[in-house]
Amino acid sequence: MDLRPAAVRVLLEHLERLPGVGPRTARGLAEHLLTADPTEVAGLAAALHQLHDRVHLCSICSSLTESEPCPVCADPERDRGTILVVETPTTVWSVENTRQYDGLYHVLLGHLSPLRGVGPEDLTIDDLVERCRVDEVGEVILATDPTVEGETTALYIARRLESLPVEVSRPASGIPVGGEIAAADQLTLAQALQSRRKV
Repeated sequence: MDLRPAAVRVLLEHLERLPGVGPRTARGLAEHLLTADPTEVAGLAAALHQLHDRVHLCSICSSLTESEPCPVCADPERDRGTILVVETPTTVWSVENTRQYDGLYHVLLGHLSPLRGVGPEDLTIDDLVERCRVDEVGEVILATDPTVEGETTALYIARRLESLPVEVSRPASGIPVGGEIAAADQLTLAQALQSRRKV
């Protein structure tokens, strides 16, 4: 007999659909929400409701924003000749936090994955090519994830940009600081060797 109230069952179903949230984590979150101060729960509900009301994708770069265009695309001080291509909007936040990049962005909204039915038409690759064709872009940095799908996506985009006067580059990647070479996977180790620099 399932003694959980219907409202709790519905909440658990929604929580378990979230990435990285299994039944155990969902139960813990539900218990917290049920015992938390009602104002805290109301604040969370309001924040979730505002996500779709206020946040949308920038019409130029597809990053998350409340303004149109996003603050980066609207900033005349940014280097408009460089576009950093990433898979997800939240990656833009991570790059901005480094304070080492002052160009523009382009979010693909995923990566190529034929096994999952994700093709070029499902991503914003055509929009990127058009930006490079129309705008004065000199360099495109393909910062897709260092996975098989990410590498495949980067290679596909590089081929699409071959006919345009645009330099295509890839961020150096490899073994993280403090990591052990023996613990690195084959792809990471191969990239570390390919991206080696003289000392």
